[in-house]
Amino acid sequence: MSEHSANPSATAATGRTRAVKAVIPAAGLATRFLPATKAVPKELLPVVDRPVLQYIVEEATQAGLNDVLLITGRGKTAMVDHFDRRPDLEERLENKPELLAAVKRTEDLAEIYTCRQPEQLGLGHAVGYAESHVGDAPFAVLLGDEFVKMDEPLLPAMLELQARTGGIVLAFFEVDPAETSRYGIASVEPAGPEFGDLAEVVKVTGMVEKPKPEEAPSNLAVLGRYVLPGKIFDAIRRTEPGSGGEIQLTDAMEILRNEGVPVHAIVYRGTRYDTGQPLGYLQTVVQIAVEREDLGAEFRKWLTEFVNNGDETVSAAILNGMRDQSGGAGT
Repeated sequence: MSEHSANPSATAATGRTRAVKAVIPAAGLATRFLPATKAVPKELLPVVDRPVLQYIVEEATQAGLNDVLLITGRGKTAMVDHFDRRPDLEERLENKPELLAAVKRTEDLAEIYTCRQPEQLGLGHAVGYAESHVGDAPFAVLLGDEFVKMDEPLLPAMLELQARTGGIVLAFFEVDPAETSRYGIASVEPAGPEFGDLAEVVKVTGMVEKPKPEEAPSNLAVLGRYVLPGKIFDAIRRTEPGSGGEIQLTDAMEILRNEGVPVHAIVYRGTRYDTGQPLGYLQTVVQIAVEREDLGAEFRKWLTEFVNNGDETVSAAILNGMRDQSGGAGT
């Protein structure tokens, strides 16, 4: 563990620097999960037998981002401990090779670095604390309460797109038009044909925070993944506090867009897991559990019996939620 890294950034075929570092802002209070999160960071809530944060770090490392900076807050040191060595525990597990391998995997996933955000004053404020670690190179930001399915990756296409454009790259997912008031919604136009070999790419022309359905410019909502150029830090310094006195990353990105920095997005159509609120967290646990080779068959059988024998209204809600998650619409 360290607070600084000297790992050089990779160079893309375009000659531009390619992002090799990930930043995970994780200093929030997680009030939606109180009292559970009074002493346990929300990012460590388990999804079956792995915490949410581990899924996110695995998503980063799968894309080649092996240098991970956690922006932490007061009372959240356990997040770092999860990726640290536990020789005493490893010794106790010598005769349980599968469990030992699972424990040691957390130590070998990535180089984990930390930085403390003393006050939670917005996502832009949190990202600003990564400057001394990232420098002027591009980097990825992964929010700590959502992740995507490992065999339906999102970050590789985002990293490639940012390396080509040198600008800002976002990720969107489609929502029901009636649900736009719950999300940041983008206005977009078609991207150029030069991106035809990537996933679905759009050019971003603006962002609207939680618009009414009749006022929404599209049904494309922001997913918590960003690939940003190093100049975002200067934009954050020039960003005035917005709603609630917070420094918003969206406002900083808008400064750069108005100054001519290109902003593109990947429209993600894979499976997105949203653990930022209790309902989405429960849906994530259920969906991943039924897909597990070691648990899935038995758990699915029990869940089917529970749904069939339970209240019809509750059963329908559970099944509809699982279908929504499978379709990538999120919660």
